[in-house]
Amino acid sequence: MTKKINLFENLKSDFSSGLVVFLVALPLCLGIALASGAPLFSGIISGIVGGIIVGFLSKSHISVTGPAAGLTAIVLTAITDLGAFDIFLTAVLLAGLIQLALGFLKAGSISNYFPTNVIEGMLAGIGAIILLKQIPKALGSDVTVGSGLQIFSDIAASFGDAKMGVIIVTLISLGIILAWNKIPVLNSIKLLPAALIAVTAGVVINEFIFKGTSYEITSKYLVSLPVPSTLEEFKAILLTPNFSAISDSKVWIVAITIAVVASIETLLCIEAADRMDAHKRYTDTNVELKAQGIGNVISALLGGLPMTSVVVRTSANNNAGAKSKMATIIHGILLLISVLTIPIVLNKIPFATLAAILLLIGYKLAKPSVFKRFWQQGKYQFVPFIATFGAVIFTDLLKGVALGMTISIVIILKGNMKRAYSFRKEEYKEGDVIHIDLAQEVSFLNKAAIKSTLASIPENSQVVINATDSVYIAHDVLDIIKEFNNIKSKEDNINVQLVGFKEEYDLENSGENEKHVFVEHIKK
Repeated sequence: MTKKINLFENLKSDFSSGLVVFLVALPLCLGIALASGAPLFSGIISGIVGGIIVGFLSKSHISVTGPAAGLTAIVLTAITDLGAFDIFLTAVLLAGLIQLALGFLKAGSISNYFPTNVIEGMLAGIGAIILLKQIPKALGSDVTVGSGLQIFSDIAASFGDAKMGVIIVTLISLGIILAWNKIPVLNSIKLLPAALIAVTAGVVINEFIFKGTSYEITSKYLVSLPVPSTLEEFKAILLTPNFSAISDSKVWIVAITIAVVASIETLLCIEAADRMDAHKRYTDTNVELKAQGIGNVISALLGGLPMTSVVVRTSANNNAGAKSKMATIIHGILLLISVLTIPIVLNKIPFATLAAILLLIGYKLAKPSVFKRFWQQGKYQFVPFIATFGAVIFTDLLKGVALGMTISIVIILKGNMKRAYSFRKEEYKEGDVIHIDLAQEVSFLNKAAIKSTLASIPENSQVVINATDSVYIAHDVLDIIKEFNNIKSKEDNINVQLVGFKEEYDLENSGENEKHVFVEHIKK
């Protein structure tokens, strides 16, 4: 039983986190809409619906939903092929209905079969992409970073038209964020997050110091939101699906494609979000698919882009200290308020400041310590990790994950696939001791069953996890056992005894005296 956190219990930290995510999400919503060949406001609509509607319906505590960079190529091609954005919205609505059906069919459990090294490789790859693609924006360059090996030549070219004013704002923003996070006195002021201070500083510098000089950052390098002055103008921004196209086979092909890709990306990101969560709370992925489906239906009806759970905003949310999904909802509310009340003010924010925020987010996802950790775990963990990392950067997210999964499966199929664990009894009454005896070979394919078993152990229980007969235990399974032993058992008052774990597993077996007392208790 996982402890529930009241939405208003941690409002102070959740508001701070929501504010940070809002600052990160705003340019991403606009940028993804621009890259998708869609109206800019459609990205904002998707972010608002993803934050408020999906945030409320989802069971995830820290994940954030919005328009996804991973769907831009599909959306751009679909809008071109279908010929009109309102026809494309019909496909998005149908995709949402398909996702809703997948949730009721319990297709969300597929996420449990992605090994940790593949998920971490995906996160590191996304982090590297974020970091690389923000370099031109941090320099004030007009170069757009492409894909594959072209990334490096594009970045080199971006130094050729760098603008000193943009570079200065980027460096000051980076300095503020780093100092704010390192200096305890500043870091303790949670209602003034570093990102907000950096954004404010960027606006002030450009408006009052650089104004009228050669360093001034022009509107081309500032946030650009539509500014409706009347209700009619605002209504004109909102588009609705063209239902007359619902019988078009091309619309259905696009709908199925979006539903499948968006669902897979969401499940991957939810798995990653659960790993980021300090409390190690598990998300019901079937409920998540339903929430995403409803979100895409509403987004389409309002003229928004398709959405998924997204790693960048989720990572920003987690790093900012989010405690519950209220942070996600708050970010959606702030997006709504900002575009209705202060679009002119928002349009003064330099992309350079936002690039600085994203550079640090990218670094945290792909920092060297992650690579070092998997290298130390051995080739069977490192090879799938680095293959996923490289393929995500030079191809795309789904191909990268597919490659990592293929390598992991080939490696594990060489082993002896035996039952992961066994119970001494099938049913337990209050006061019974729960015995979990691990098998000789425990792979990542057994992760779902073991995760489910440990998650269902009631409060105030007594559990013995015995690895005496185990020759191999996957790191994914060890991570789950560690999280259960270090976090869930303490939160739910579960007495855990670990027996027979090897020294290299980094799990401390119960002491002999403590074990003796426990055995005597069992005999009684």
